Amino acid sequence: MFEQLGLIGCGLMGGSFALAARRAGTVKRVVGYSKSPTTTQRALKLGVIDAEASSMLRAISGSDLVLIAVPVAVTETVFESIKHLRMRDVLVMDVGSTKRDVADAARRVLGHSAALFVPAHPIAGREVSGVDNADPNLYAGKRVILTPLENTRTEYVQRATELWQAIGSQVTCMTPDAHDAALAAVSHFPHLAAFALMLSLIEQPEGAAFLDLAGSGFRDFTRIAAAEPHMWRDILLANQEQVRHQSRQFRKALVAFEQHMTQGRENELLHLIEQASTARANWKPAAPAGSTAAPPAATRNDESRPRFSLSSFFNTGS
Repeated sequence: MFEQLGLIGCGLMGGSFALAARRAGTVKRVVGYSKSPTTTQRALKLGVIDAEASSMLRAISGSDLVLIAVPVAVTETVFESIKHLRMRDVLVMDVGSTKRDVADAARRVLGHSAALFVPAHPIAGREVSGVDNADPNLYAGKRVILTPLENTRTEYVQRATELWQAIGSQVTCMTPDAHDAALAAVSHFPHLAAFALMLSLIEQPEGAAFLDLAGSGFRDFTRIAAAEPHMWRDILLANQEQVRHQSRQFRKALVAFEQHMTQGRENELLHLIEQASTARANWKPAAPAGSTAAPPAATRNDESRPRFSLSSFFNTGS
C-alpha cells in the first residue's frame, strides 16, 4: 500500500485513478494539484482528493506515489518543476497517450530520477472530460501499457504493474517507440480520420442536409470525432511521424479502392471489400483483465485472417 498519492492533474484520468486506487485499498491519502484552483476545489468537494496542494512540489512532497495526469504537451514542464525535489522510493507514472516524447523528456530533465519513472498509458477514456466525470470503474477491465525507460528500475516496473492490476487493469509492457507505432494505427490515426470526415461534410454546402440523413453506422464511425480538441491536438503533434505513416497507408488503400471503382473492376473491388470484411469479422478485442477465455476455434483456424502480428512488440505482464 502507498501512504500518499501526489496527483498532478485532477481531471477525468487522474481523478478516476485516485478513486480506483483508494477503493482498491492501495492508497491511503490523495493530495491533488491542478493548474486551476477551481478544479482542485471541486475534486476536494467530490472526495476525489483529501487535500489541495498549492504547487506541484507540495503535491509530491511526502508522497510515495506520483501520478502525472496532464496533457502530454505539458509533461516536460511538470518534470522541470519537480526535478530538484529529492525523490527516494517514489514511484512516478504518467497517463499520457504518447510515450516517446514523454520518455525523451524524462531522459532530458529528470536525470538519475528517471529510474523511478514508469510511463503508462491506460487505454481508457471518454468523450467527456473533467473531474465531475471521474469514475473509479474507468480502468476496470482495460489494458494499460507500461513503457519503462532503459534505466527504469525493475522493481518499480513491478510495483506499477501490481498497482494497475489492483484496480482491475490488464498490464502490457513495450518500448515507447513500439507503443507510439501501434497506437498511431489503432487510435491516433482513426481519430484523425474521424475529424477529417466530419470536416469534409460540414464544409460542403449540402453538409447539413447530408447529416440529417445519417444513421447509426455514421454515428458509430464518427463517435470519436467528439473527443476533447486540445488533448487530440497535442497527441497528433507529439506522434505525428507515426500518424503520418498511417495516413500514407490509408491513402494507399483508398487509392486502390478508387482505381477499381473508376475502371469498373468488379472482382478486384469485391476482393478488397472481402479482405476488409473478413479481417474485421475475425478481429476480437483484447480479453478483459483476468479473463482466460480463448478465442473461438473458427477464428483461430481461419486461414484468411491477416497474419500481421504485434507479438514482437509486446511483453505481457503477468
